[in-house]
Amino acid sequence: MFKKILVVEDIDSISLGVVTMLQEQTDAEVFHCKYCDEAWLKIKSAVLNNAPFDLLISDLSFTPDHRETSINHGEELVKTVKEQYPEIKVMVYSIENRFATIKKLIDDCGINAFISKGRNSINELKAALTTLATTDNVVLSTNIQEVYHNPELVELQEEDIVILHHLSQGLSQAEISAILKKNGSSTSSLSSVEKRVNKLKVYFDAKNTVHLISVSKDLGLI
Repeated sequence: MFKKILVVEDIDSISLGVVTMLQEQTDAEVFHCKYCDEAWLKIKSAVLNNAPFDLLISDLSFTPDHRETSINHGEELVKTVKEQYPEIKVMVYSIENRFATIKKLIDDCGINAFISKGRNSINELKAALTTLATTDNVVLSTNIQEVYHNPELVELQEEDIVILHHLSQGLSQAEISAILKKNGSSTSSLSSVEKRVNKLKVYFDAKNTVHLISVSKDLGLI
């Protein structure tokens, strides 16, 4: 089981609930803080003192206040931790549900678990702890598993997500084409954008663009 755990959460009630559960369910030393900067300093200091953390549990969103910080977001924190100390297991505990963000955290940042905050989240946290302590499997909340392992979504490319995002902002396909061309995208012609939008409608059985945007939001794609 884990010996030393750091919880990074700026909402007191949530932090207290997670810390209390960890103290009841594990024999680990449990630390917590409200700022990503502070967490990063604690992690580096622990390594230098030969007493490293073996699990980091972090939210993604942190409300800014009077304090100046250089690491403002949980995504930046977990990415930095995984790059510098890949042996530390990282669990994201967040209300975030966008597919693109979660996929990036897993595929690009290398997080070990993503648990959605919700009514049953403490129980999912408990189960995730056991799995993370005994295996190298990526642990996902049930609702995240349903989206992440959806075979239709696996085929989606980054540019599909970008197009969906622009459509949700009310941009026309011609305007999206111009933006993609400016950014040097290989899918920048108007006909290419039209083909991708039509493909997405077929994928998600969307009757029109408005329906497509609605389905995309329901799936957490945008």
